Amino acid sequence: MPVNKLTDYLPSRTPLVLLFRLLHQQLVQEIDRSLREAGFTDIRPPHSNVFPFVTEEGIQVNDLAALAGVRKQSMAQSVEQLEAAGYVVRKPDPKDGRAQLVFLTERGKAVRPVAVAAGRRVEDRWAELVGRDEIETLRESLVHLLETTRGAAHSS
Repeated sequence: MPVNKLTDYLPSRTPLVLLFRLLHQQLVQEIDRSLREAGFTDIRPPHSNVFPFVTEEGIQVNDLAALAGVRKQSMAQSVEQLEAAGYVVRKPDPKDGRAQLVFLTERGKAVRPVAVAAGRRVEDRWAELVGRDEIETLRESLVHLLETTRGAAHSS
């Protein structure tokens, strides 16, 4: 039996968590497809937690984990895998002799434009479907919610 519209299977007041998950899956699938087409066949979804937050100055794994909202062990594993694949390199932190900084290699820097372009395509497609104003309102609401909840989490 063919599946009809997704909304035929969702509860009348669909939980936001489910909506976010389904939209996130669309986004991840588009980015993964674009990365594979560009020759980045060894990047997996957990690795996407690394690329957006590595600065030119480098960043410690614990700071990467905090920014991405993942456990330090998970981030360390992603960094190790990406280092083995040639996307990042770790170097001693000159400000903290016990720590290392993560830097993108040239190969790692080449990932960002592909992923960003794929994300823009998804966002543009969504804007075509529901309107640019709705997407911008959604963006503003999500940024506000994220800032508010992260601020509340740090103050408790």
